[in-house]
Amino acid sequence: MAPTDDRDRLATGYRRFAEIEAAAVSPLYARLATAVAEDDDVLDFLAPLPTGKRQPNLLFAAVQYLHGTPAGPDDVRRAVLEDGDRLRVTMLARATQTNEAARCAGLLPVLAQLPGPLALIEVGASAGLCLYPDRYSYDYDGVPVGPRSTVHLSCATTGPVPVPARLPEVVSRTGIDLNPLDPSDDDTRAWLRALVWPGPAAADRLARLDAATAIAAREPARMLRGHLLDRLTEAVGSAPAGATVVVFHTAVLPYVPSAERAAFTELVRGLPVRWVAQEGPGALPEVDAQLPDEARGRFALSADGRPLAWTAPHGGRVDWFGGTMPR
Repeated sequence: MAPTDDRDRLATGYRRFAEIEAAAVSPLYARLATAVAEDDDVLDFLAPLPTGKRQPNLLFAAVQYLHGTPAGPDDVRRAVLEDGDRLRVTMLARATQTNEAARCAGLLPVLAQLPGPLALIEVGASAGLCLYPDRYSYDYDGVPVGPRSTVHLSCATTGPVPVPARLPEVVSRTGIDLNPLDPSDDDTRAWLRALVWPGPAAADRLARLDAATAIAAREPARMLRGHLLDRLTEAVGSAPAGATVVVFHTAVLPYVPSAERAAFTELVRGLPVRWVAQEGPGALPEVDAQLPDEARGRFALSADGRPLAWTAPHGGRVDWFGGTMPR
């Protein structure tokens, strides 16, 4: 049995997840997390795991991956008590590498303003589905952009969003990840599907995921395995001559320790690149400090360290407040 302090910390974290992260997006996950917080057997299962392997979204994804979407707390408890060994192995081997192509709807108004052609480098790329903004189609409040694609992203906007007239030209796609995922692999796709939270938007997200992995499998990106601090300079140096090199990331920095995060910011600012970020509060303090009051605490889109908009974490909304792109 885990020490009481460990169980109490875990229970507090699961309650916070239920109230702050899951309640509005996935009522089922909120209910599961609340139940875990009251279940000593499940907390005892979680406590011996490394700190980064105890989080609710990893536990629930592993249950989905092995047993399908749980109907309720009893299914999670049953997976822990009756299939704990496989569940533990899955949680230790996997990571929450959610890959949401819809974030490209926020990236596109920035990317389309940069002089082309573009050499894209995504850090924390997972399966690299955000490396294909030119292969998707869009509409911004009904204004279409690009020829119709199997991945079509609709986006609501406020403010003077610079909706592009055309898609950017992309001449190279490079991803960097500690554990790059292969979008052509059946098991990889099954894990990515398990990472989608059940809820009102799940069916659309799963259909989009399937279509985006099919595109990425047909046109594989170059994927570099390793830490962003170790591989970024190499990736930039190998970009095609004459291209504008764009380093970007979405919802990645919270998984990077703060000292390494600061080192990454310093590194990317010293390279001959444009830097585009979509990150939540606290990930880039220098960006947070420039945000208008109404955008604080939200998922911020920035270019070269300057905030331009807040966006929905999984795509679908851009609220532009930043004027024109930095030159």
